[in-house]
Amino acid sequence: MHDTAHIYSDVPDRDTMGGRLSRARDAAGMTVAELARRLGVKTSTIQAWESDRSQPRANRLTMLAGVLNVSLSWLLHGIGASPADESRSELVQAVSANLIRLRRLHDETGRMIAQIEQDLARAAGAEG
Repeated sequence: MHDTAHIYSDVPDRDTMGGRLSRARDAAGMTVAELARRLGVKTSTIQAWESDRSQPRANRLTMLAGVLNVSLSWLLHGIGASPADESRSELVQAVSANLIRLRRLHDETGRMIAQIEQDLARAAGAEG
């Protein structure tokens, strides 16, 4: 039986609140868009929370904890039980998915740079 009087004796989760939020969302099997819809906020708002650019207000924190099935103390401070569904393989899958996304973005950025260079070369040729 877990004694709640010793909750602070456990090693706290040292991740940021945004990191814990992202992990809890992944463990709940929700996309950023799904979580945003459930909370009635924009997708960009969830992304800002997960990247620690901003933090949710108190009423949204309570909703987040409920929707993601985590305790408010874990979400805010990393104290208590983390999402039960999380495992190493899920973490590896999430990181792999992010890597694939970054590679796609990198490729798209390269194509855009090449197009801009071509447009600039044409513009310079038309002036000369």
